[in-house]
Amino acid sequence: MSTLPTLAATLHVALGGAAGAVLRYQTGRMMTHWLGPSIVTTFPFATLAVNAIGSLLMGLLAGWLARHGNETSEQLRLLLGVGLLGGFTTFSAFSLEMVLMIERGQYLFASLYAILSFAMGISGLMVGLAVMRMAG
Repeated sequence: MSTLPTLAATLHVALGGAAGAVLRYQTGRMMTHWLGPSIVTTFPFATLAVNAIGSLLMGLLAGWLARHGNETSEQLRLLLGVGLLGGFTTFSAFSLEMVLMIERGQYLFASLYAILSFAMGISGLMVGLAVMRMAG
């Protein structure tokens, strides 16, 4: 639980999230410019890159916070982990949670989390699309 007051914690997440969302958008633009629109629409290279980079950065952040944690660790976790990397890609949070469960020996929960995340994410998107297509 956060030791920061709720408003301060929320502002840390909001600031980091805004920056992460802008970085995500600019990464997509850069990949499209670099590879060309036809290639980027054939395979989601930008999303793949963001997921890989975000997961690497989350690992570096989690390792650094575990090793060098101090009184500002919670602020950094909220600003960079929850905010910046959460706005950049939620896959980094998923990756961290998976690894933590695996390291704790919770293989069943890790498997269930992976399967449910994939199935519910794809299913939710399909249902949302179907509802909107039927409505319009």
